[in-house]
Parts: sequence; structure tokens; C-alpha cells
Amino acid sequence: MTLRNQTRQIHIGPVAVGGGAPVSVQTMADVPTWDVKAVRHEIDRAADLGCDLFRVAVPDMRAADALKELCAVSRLPLIADIHFDSRLAIAAIENGISALRINPGNIGNREKVRSVVEAARPRRIPIRIGVNGGSLEKPLLEKYGSVTAEALVESALGHVRLLEEFDYREIKISVKASDIPRTLAAYRLLAEKTDYPLHLGLTEAGTLRRGTVTSAIALSALLNEGLGDTMRVSLTAPIDEEIRVGIEILRACGLRAPGAWVTSCPTCGRTQVNVREAAEAVSDALESFYRDHPEARRIHVAVMGCVVNGPGEARGADIALCGGKGVFAIYRKGEHLKTLPEAEAVATLLDMVEREALA
Repeated sequence: MTLRNQTRQIHIGPVAVGGGAPVSVQTMADVPTWDVKAVRHEIDRAADLGCDLFRVAVPDMRAADALKELCAVSRLPLIADIHFDSRLAIAAIENGISALRINPGNIGNREKVRSVVEAARPRRIPIRIGVNGGSLEKPLLEKYGSVTAEALVESALGHVRLLEEFDYREIKISVKASDIPRTLAAYRLLAEKTDYPLHLGLTEAGTLRRGTVTSAIALSALLNEGLGDTMRVSLTAPIDEEIRVGIEILRACGLRAPGAWVTSCPTCGRTQVNVREAAEAVSDALESFYRDHPEARRIHVAVMGCVVNGPGEARGADIALCGGKGVFAIYRKGEHLKTLPEAEAVATLLDMVEREALA
């Protein structure tokens, strides 16, 4: 595994960020923060999927007031995302938030930034300096001529110096662009200039397919260089997908424990069962099982559609399903055990896997 870049450590609730702590995955609610029931549902779903941190938008005092109830019931540490109004940041702190995401450049004058810092100081609430290509200050745009990596980093470090002037160092930083080259260049340059923990992301990455590909390329490149302490995959897609993609990126980089080990075929015109549905059901169920039982042995499962590759893959897997005409044959270590109707096969396989994993 790549040696991690050594950064300072902060704590967002019980979650350590930086200083050698595991890289955490976060997402953000896509419903209004004042709708406590809806946000809580998303938090619970995120926690079930293995997310570590959860962010909510706080555009007004109605949202800030809702944080008191949300913080009391949330299964994940909550981060308040705030712009333009220092009073909202202070209210979020008073209502129990675990961290803030602000841009000091748009939160108000120097004294308003100081008021946020003084409110955060007693609980050492981390503040993320979040600089995006779309929010770069006009003087820096004029200086560099466009949103360059150097401009993003200069903006971020300028905001950091402002917090440091108030003797506050519970800080993490992000410098996100919407394309891979600038994102890589900005984080690499930032890592050379500071030891604060880095929040990785590709801002406005796009829809599920495009955003997954570009985020995987950018974030895995940085992670494999030892950079990054927490991350969000920003997708125009349900937050479930953000979390799944983020976790899989970390697994691919050797930075998170493996989950379900499922081999499945791409399907073709020969299949006479719903391989995709079966494979997704097996994967989802086993992801949940291994989150609840991290000590369980990883069982290699294959879900195959027909006799061309099915029996061969079954020999290489611990337990396998091989499709026929409306049925699945179940194999253990390449030995055929039974053949079941399609509707019964997945539940039978899962029962076998769980018993064997815990044996």
C-alpha cells in the first residue's frame, strides 16, 4: 500500500481525519435540511452503506435550527455547508454540528470570520476551506487569467492564513476543479505547501457514468500518491451511488477493507435467467453482511448466466450460481449441489455464504 502523506490530524466527531487515519468517505443530503425526517432517512441509508461523514446545506436559519434535532439523532457526524452568512455558521455550531465547510472569502469581513472561529474554538470544530473553480475570487482570476491550479491553491492558502491569524488550526482544505488535470495539479501543489489534511474531490463531476469514471481516475491517482485524508465523489446521481463509488475507489487503492467478492458475467443472448438482478441482489446483501460482520471470512461468489463460462467460474469460486432455463445450478468448490428455480436460488446461496463465512 502506498505510504500516506503525513498531515495534521483533526476530529469530526469521533472520526479522525489526517495523521494516518483511514481515508473517510462522505456525501451530502440532496433534500432540504429543514425536512428532518427526509434528511434522517438519507443519513441512515448512508450509514448502512458504510459512509463515514454526512454534510448538509445550511442556506438559511430554518435549516440551521433543524440541525439541533438532526445532530441529536444522526448516526453520522454532521458537517454544515455554509456560505455568505456568519450567523448561520455560529447557529450551526450552537446546535451541535461536528464540522463546518465555509469559504472565508464570502462569509463576511474579518471580524465575522473571527466570530465563527471563536464559536468553533471551545469544541475544536474543524473548518474546511473549500475552494472551487466556480467560486474563485475576482482578483485571482485577473491575476492568473483563468481558474488555474495555482489560483486555487493561492486562494485556499490565503483563507488558511486568515484562520491562523486567529490562532485556529482545526482546518482541512479542498481545491476542486471540474476536470482531471487541474484537480491533480492543484492538490499536488497544495500538498507541497501545507500539512493540513486534504479533502479530495472533483467538483461537479457529472452524471453517474461520466462522474464515476472521472472521479475514479482523479481520486485514485492522488490516493496512490499518498494524498488525501477524506473524500466525496460528487455525482449527479443518488447519494447511494456517491458512497458506493467512493468506497470502491478506496478498495481498489487498498485503503479500505474488502467487501463482497462477487464475480459475475456481463450477460448475453444465451442467458435465460436475470443475471443482473441476481448479481446485484447477492452483492447488496453481502455488502451489508460484511459491514455487520467485519471478522467474517470473505467468500468468493460467482453469478454466471450460462454453461459457456459458468461451470469454469464455479470451479474457481467458493460458491457459485450458474444459470439455465429459468433455473440456477448451485456449486460449492466446483461441485454441483442442487438446481433451484430462479426465484429461490439467491436466498439459498446467501444462506450458504453466511453460514460458511461465520464458520
